[in-house]
Amino acid sequence: MSITLTHKICLAPTIKQEQYFRKACGTARFTWNWALNEWQNQSKLGLKPTALKLKKQFNAIKPVDFPWTYEVTKYASQQPFIFLQTAFRRFFEGTSRYPKFKKKGHRDSFYVGNDQLKVNGNRLKIPKLSPLKMLEALRFQGEIRSATVSRTANKWFVSLTVKLSKYLTTCKSQVSVGVDLGIKSLATLSNGETFEAPKPLKKSLNKLKRLQRSLARRQKDSHNRAKLKLKLKIAQVHAQIVNLRQDSLHKLTTFLTNHFAGIVIEDLNVKGMLKNRKLSRAIADLGFYEFRRQLEYKTQLKGNYLLIA
Repeated sequence: MSITLTHKICLAPTIKQEQYFRKACGTARFTWNWALNEWQNQSKLGLKPTALKLKKQFNAIKPVDFPWTYEVTKYASQQPFIFLQTAFRRFFEGTSRYPKFKKKGHRDSFYVGNDQLKVNGNRLKIPKLSPLKMLEALRFQGEIRSATVSRTANKWFVSLTVKLSKYLTTCKSQVSVGVDLGIKSLATLSNGETFEAPKPLKKSLNKLKRLQRSLARRQKDSHNRAKLKLKLKIAQVHAQIVNLRQDSLHKLTTFLTNHFAGIVIEDLNVKGMLKNRKLSRAIADLGFYEFRRQLEYKTQLKGNYLLIA
């Protein structure tokens, strides 16, 4: 059975490379918004739009109306149609909300297919750009399927999707353990061992409130330097919160899969728990869903037995 993992690596782009990233993100965002707008208009006329039909229409007018899309990788103006088709399928299945238009500066990213990727150590090559420096080499061995370049606060990252050819080392222990997740302690094991929750959002809440109040005092729709600096500071605080939470969860799930052959966790209804107004912030700060996601793929990699009770 094949396993596919994604390794997210921080990049160190030059000024020219960063300009390319922004242009590619803008192309992907424009294509998505154009496709979503056309989908809505055609649906109102009683037509049945699909990603393939919209892509053909876009490619027909692209050379004349949008020639600047050729300045970046072809996937920046092709992949958004596939993503939109997936988004509508999930919406009609009831597993996701209705697709929204994308905004500049919010989750900026673009996709690159494996036919335009080449990784050599800590260097990444994509079309129309000099080799990119990655701050670490790819950890996994296997076939690189795709890459997604994205921006978080003031940093750029690449997420490399790899079909593994070699799994990680298996767990040698035969001991089993039960894990109980909680708010005061992130996890309590059946052997009595506990892991404290870092609660990064709670610790950074006052700083976030202060920055957001300062931003709210700025004139709406203004683009002054102070406002942009505030937005960047807020984004950096949010990124730090996510990093601290991810770090604690990775350490916990790695410890469990390294020391216990059998792991039992409770099947928590996280979505339902988040509806509790008094506890929703505390629950979201712990990352219960992310804990289960990490545990599921790590136990699959290392050959542990995971029971969802």
